[in-house]
Formats: sequence, C-alpha cells, structure tokens
Amino acid sequence: MTSTHATPLGPLLIGLSGLQLSSEEAGWLGHPAVGGVVLFTRNYQDIDQLMVLTKAIGDATDRDLLICVDHEGGRVQRFKEGFTRLPPLAILGRMYAESPSMASDYAYRHGRVMAMELLVCGVDLSFAPVLDVGLRSVVIGNRAFAAEPAVIIELSKSYIAGMHDAGMCATGKHFPGHGSVEADSHTDDVSDPRPLEQIEQSDLMPFAALTKELDAMMMAHVVYPAVDELAAGYSPYWIQSMLRQKLGYTGTVFSDDLGMFAAEIAGSLADRVRISLQAGCDAALVCDPEDVRQLLAQSNEAYANAEQALKRLKGKTVPSREEMETVGEWRQWKESLRQLEQSKWA
Repeated sequence: MTSTHATPLGPLLIGLSGLQLSSEEAGWLGHPAVGGVVLFTRNYQDIDQLMVLTKAIGDATDRDLLICVDHEGGRVQRFKEGFTRLPPLAILGRMYAESPSMASDYAYRHGRVMAMELLVCGVDLSFAPVLDVGLRSVVIGNRAFAAEPAVIIELSKSYIAGMHDAGMCATGKHFPGHGSVEADSHTDDVSDPRPLEQIEQSDLMPFAALTKELDAMMMAHVVYPAVDELAAGYSPYWIQSMLRQKLGYTGTVFSDDLGMFAAEIAGSLADRVRISLQAGCDAALVCDPEDVRQLLAQSNEAYANAEQALKRLKGKTVPSREEMETVGEWRQWKESLRQLEQSKWA
C-alpha cells in the first residue's frame, strides 16, 4: 500500500520474530525510523505462508517498505522448502577453472533463478552476491566464488546480470573484503592488519571493478587498523573517502547486522545505529526483534530520510509461479542448478 503523502522511509531494516506479523510488529513497520524488513529462516514455513507474510508487511503501512533476505545459496539460503536448492558459489569458481564460459552461464542462471523465486513471493532484495575472496575466512568459506579477484569479478558480472534480468537489484558484500581474515564477525571481533596497498591489490578489487553494476553495497564488520581504527561499517574513511570518493560509488550503502558480535565495538545499539549512519551508511540492519523493540521504544532521534536510497532497490513485478513453470528453459535451469551439488565441482 502506498500513498503520495506517506511518511518517508526511515533507515532501519528490522527483523521480525516469526511466521506471522504480530500487531506489535505491524506497529513497528509504521515507525518513521523503519524503512524495511530482513527475513530469516524463522520467518519461513512454505511459499504460501511467505506470500501471506510479505502481503501483510505491505498492508501494514502506507509506505512501500523494502523486504530483504540473505539468499545466496549453499549454507546461506533462508528459504528451502519449495525453493530451488541453490549450490554454494564456490562450485562455480571450481567450474571456472575448467570452463570459464560454462561457469559464467551457470552464474547467470544462479542469480536469475534466485531472484525470480524471491520476487514472485513478494521479496524485493537478496543481499547478494558475495564478493569476498575465498581465502581464510571461516564465515565466508564456500560462500565466495573463488580466491582470485579476477575470477570473482567475471562470475559476479554474470550473476548480477541474471539478477538484473529477473528484476532484482544486486548488493555486493562485505566491503572492503572479509575473506582474508579467519575470524567470524558474528561471534568475534575481526581485525585485518594488512596495509591499504595489499587490500587494494586483492580484496578490494572486485568491489572496485563492479561499482557501476552494483545497486547496493554491504559493509564488513572488520577493523583494518593500518587504515582506520574504526570498523568499516562505522568508518567515514571507508564509506566516504574510499567507496564514495575514490571509487565513485553512487548506490545504496547498508551496514551489516548491528546485532553481530563484531558490531558491539561501537557501544550500545542506539550508538551503533547512529555511528553507522553518520559514517555514511544509508540504512542500518537491526535483525534481532528484541533489539528492535528496545531501539524503537527509546528512539527519540529524527532519523535521516532513506526514501530514495531504499525505494530504488524495490523489486520488479514478475510472472506468477504457474506461468514461470510453463517455460521449459526455466524448469531446465532450476534442475541444472540442483544437479551441481552432485557434480565433480562440488
């Protein structure tokens, strides 16, 4: 439901507790600080339930909220039952070593199938693709296409083209690169001690090469102390000086989830939100519903208008699932992706 007189979208993307929208959560969606939601496995039972939930989110307010999810494939695919089981991106990187053209074709299919299946259920945006290098990180691992930036760039171009052709915007993550540090920012403080020159010659390369293709970027909860004492998502240097000015990036910038362990370095949740937005993030993720409850209850701040930054990421209208299933190529693409996990590249 939209209105020309609606309150502008706020910069918070919030998590919800379960399979249905509670009356309390419907109230949250009308809060001027909120601009959208991030869905998780806890919000999914089956396709019919998801479509009811996304409609309820849309009906809860007269603003066109952005509905997001992490749905990369592999171990980060929030919705499984009824969705194509998407392989981890690393399989495509291994395929690329043998046949670059075939791997690029499969990357396109991966991005397009992922996006189409979400859009038809009312989900606007998947935070994908992962542009991190597949080197040391425990949390990234096979979520990365490859260890080589050149391979990541080529496969990402095809993946992003698939998303765009489906009608979904693309989000590169985790800027300026999470793949070269072993620790997991969900559970640990993460620090990458390398000098800027080394980062620019490896992890940063995919982000720099794809600034024109990417509609959004998600920041890393990683500190690069040789560059800045602040974690990237709290750092005016990384967001404004490097991403905006040096790389000329004009898309939307997201924080990662501010409830993650590595995000706590900036203090209370309200402080984390404030610092990330002041540093240059357009929107901040607060994914734990209890965190949302506390933040909105104590929030007297006048949050920035995020209408333009979020509205440009809304998903496009797609055919129904029934219509899509009548297309032989569509069915073949889904089956080919399912079979990849039994292939020699798995």
